[in-house]
Amino acid sequence: MNPNTPEHSQLGKASAYIDQYDASLLYPLPRAAKRREIGIAGSVPFLGADLWTAFELSWLNLRGKPQVALAHITVPCESTHIVESKSFKLYLNSFNNTRFDSADAVRERMRHDLSAAIWHGGPVQATAGVRLRLPELFDREPVHELDGLCIDRLDVECTQYRPAPELLRAALHEKPVDETLVSHLLKSNCLVTGQPDWGSVQIRYSGPQIDQAGLLQYIVSFRNHNEFHEQCVERMYMDILARCKPAKLMVYARYTRRGGLDINPWRSSHPQLPPANVRTARQ
Repeated sequence: MNPNTPEHSQLGKASAYIDQYDASLLYPLPRAAKRREIGIAGSVPFLGADLWTAFELSWLNLRGKPQVALAHITVPCESTHIVESKSFKLYLNSFNNTRFDSADAVRERMRHDLSAAIWHGGPVQATAGVRLRLPELFDREPVHELDGLCIDRLDVECTQYRPAPELLRAALHEKPVDETLVSHLLKSNCLVTGQPDWGSVQIRYSGPQIDQAGLLQYIVSFRNHNEFHEQCVERMYMDILARCKPAKLMVYARYTRRGGLDINPWRSSHPQLPPANVRTARQ
């Protein structure tokens, strides 16, 4: 069986509105092909997850009354597949006129379906995490910017708008540092539709000091690049690792939502708790 490809997904196509539960709407995409492009074959050389937030989730209770919630989803980076975002939106829409006896039943159904999708055609090795935030707790959803030194203040000339890892430099023969750097100038484009994806990125590392001007120019160089969010972050991670030689590295991006969904990939060289799925002002 041929693997699913982005071109065969619902992206950029007219789609019927299906409001009765249908797990088959989820469209898994294999991670392997894009990872091979950046030199990853077999097991991945990092830890991490993709942190999703679904802002448009609704279903009916057993009396037919609509219920609403926010959903926080965690997809482990070790999974063989991601879920194409429009298909996820269509899947969530299919809950709209479906009756469930509780929010827990909705959560478990989502966890089961997403776990099967991200290990498409194979055994589930790590389940997707799903947490629902009900309306009485909506005010516990904070807005917080990424912590770190913002490098956007630098007055740099930007001339490259396709990923240019040669812009990355580090003081390889000087004393190592511990730094957290942030930029809000990340933009890439959807792999299929070419529509813009806007984001902020946080880079935390220990090792030779990274040249901030070069790093900012490198982040800007994604501006006309067509890749999904997860793929962009993994490309950044591998480029920084190869060019700057950090002993420890974390790359975390928060992209603005489209279709009621935001996707926030996080990759790390070492075990640590995942970042809190807290949205930024632009999200």
